[in-house]
Amino acid sequence: MLICALHAAAFAQTHADHQHSFGDAQKWAKVFDDPKRDAWQKPHEVITALKLAPDAAVADIGAGTGYFAMRFAHMLAKGRVYGVDIEPDMVKYLGERAQKEGLANLTAVQGAPGDARLPAKVDLVFLVDVYHHIDNREAYFRKLRDALKPGGRIAIIDFRMESPTGPPKGARIAPDTVKAEMRKAGYALAEEPGFLPNQYFLIFRPGADPA
Repeated sequence: MLICALHAAAFAQTHADHQHSFGDAQKWAKVFDDPKRDAWQKPHEVITALKLAPDAAVADIGAGTGYFAMRFAHMLAKGRVYGVDIEPDMVKYLGERAQKEGLANLTAVQGAPGDARLPAKVDLVFLVDVYHHIDNREAYFRKLRDALKPGGRIAIIDFRMESPTGPPKGARIAPDTVKAEMRKAGYALAEEPGFLPNQYFLIFRPGADPA
């Protein structure tokens, strides 16, 4: 059961996946927000490593039921968090969850496969287990440059090729490929924290204009 849950969690933050349905948010919440995930996802350490200002604005793209978005909202009480998903039931679930927990700084956003539809510029765009689901990635991330504030960053976390958990190996994207694609989209690698056991963690800043 644990392995199955871990495999399902690989799709927890799905942005543009055509083979998996996430219409039942209540059902998926049991997988996405399973406390056992904390042991390898290390959410507190991830957010701490990003060194965000207390009033930072963050966009969690592919937020799902809010595993990271809720944590960002709690840790950035003076900031603003946008939890973006393309699945309407996930957006509805996250909005209701934020309201129940009194997190007025968290807004659920209905995104589209090719457009995050962010309502404002942000200091950080955050994607966990999402990158390998995005179509037309170069164009998508070029467009996201306009959503970043000056000094803004993009953080990408996804499963390593050799990880014993995660999506099928054929669906994974090696970190070197991510770096090359992001470079083409106009970004430079700023940091590469190495503490996650199953995933790579890459932080980019806008660099030279895309070719």
